[in-house]
Amino acid sequence: MKNTTQGFTLIELLIVIAIIGILAAVLIPNLLGAQKRAYDTAAQSCANSLAKAIAIYRVDNPTTSNTPAAADLYTTAAQQEEYGTSGCASADLAVDGAASATGAYSFTVSHDQGRNEYTLTQAGITSAAK
Repeated sequence: MKNTTQGFTLIELLIVIAIIGILAAVLIPNLLGAQKRAYDTAAQSCANSLAKAIAIYRVDNPTTSNTPAAADLYTTAAQQEEYGTSGCASADLAVDGAASATGAYSFTVSHDQGRNEYTLTQAGITSAAK
């Protein structure tokens, strides 16, 4: 009786495994970088939301020169709905900074696992590496 089934040779299997290993070595660093960029995008989105919330606050309160603390713009569900800052309520996002009675403010937003830190001032948003 003759065996007509054929399989892969050891060399063919080793070549396929080597190709898969090379592809994995190329793709894994790119995927890790994409995850870090996503964390940074979340922090940047929060900084943009805070900038818009401050503008809304100033439109709603034209007689005051005060800028509220950042936490006063996103802590409660009512504030998140009014100012559109629900993205800043994540436990992974850190928002630090202060506002003065003269309307000046400086808030720093960063994600725990991100690479960048975003600073929000009257002049706009700037980023810097952590």
